[in-house]
Amino acid sequence: MSPPLTLQVAGRTDVGSVRQNNEDNFGYDTRCGIFLVCDGMGGHVGGERASKIAVETILGYFRQDPGNRHQGLVGRSFEGVSERASALAGALQLANQAIQEQASQNPTLAGMGSTIVAVLVEGGLFSVAHVGDSRVYLLRDRALQQLTTDHSLVMEQVRRGLMTPEEAEKSEMQNVIVRSLGVEESVEPDLADHELAAEDILLLCCDGLSRFVPESKMIEVITQAETLDKACADLIEAAKTLGSDDNITCVLVRATTLSRRERMLDALIPGRGRLRWQSAG
Repeated sequence: MSPPLTLQVAGRTDVGSVRQNNEDNFGYDTRCGIFLVCDGMGGHVGGERASKIAVETILGYFRQDPGNRHQGLVGRSFEGVSERASALAGALQLANQAIQEQASQNPTLAGMGSTIVAVLVEGGLFSVAHVGDSRVYLLRDRALQQLTTDHSLVMEQVRRGLMTPEEAEKSEMQNVIVRSLGVEESVEPDLADHELAAEDILLLCCDGLSRFVPESKMIEVITQAETLDKACADLIEAAKTLGSDDNITCVLVRATTLSRRERMLDALIPGRGRLRWQSAG
């Protein structure tokens, strides 16, 4: 029987070299296996507020007793995916509702919204939910796979055969998204289930990183960094060097196996070293 997987995580966000404020937020709670990155929109106040609401709502959802999570859910149910993915969808629906409620109460926040990419890990499996153009990648055996498809205008045109992927990368309309949290009464995230193996690394990031750092550079930075925190810092620096004009946020999650001694320590001290959760902003 294979030893159980444990998760190591690091995350950073940076205002970048051009913007005056940071509308990104990220969060994670390793006790619950939840990790997310949000990229807000709607101006200085609105974008920051929307992404923060999304992070706080979703972390709160997964930190409550599982038996209470169905309460207050809105929108349609999702079929053909795991309970884990359905839980992510429910959390995103609540975040969508929370953003809308805040916007309706304050005219200065009208139109605010946020992208989101969220990962929920359970043992050797994980689920992904996303809305907008924030992304998640899987790094396995030095090969990087993008697990999400952008909900953007240019990607819609690529899917319809009206634009090539190369043309999309150069388009000035790259940042126009067609789906986000908080804009409509309900939200329809893309959901997917995947297997997780030892030494896999998940990269969650906003488009301030993914639009400017090639996948080959991502692999180089992550594999050469001594720690996940250093890898996050180096990815942000690479985005700046390569001309990013946006806020830059990334979260890295590595799956590892514990030694027998570490498993014994965890049994004696539940949650040892893995009780952190963090929200930027």
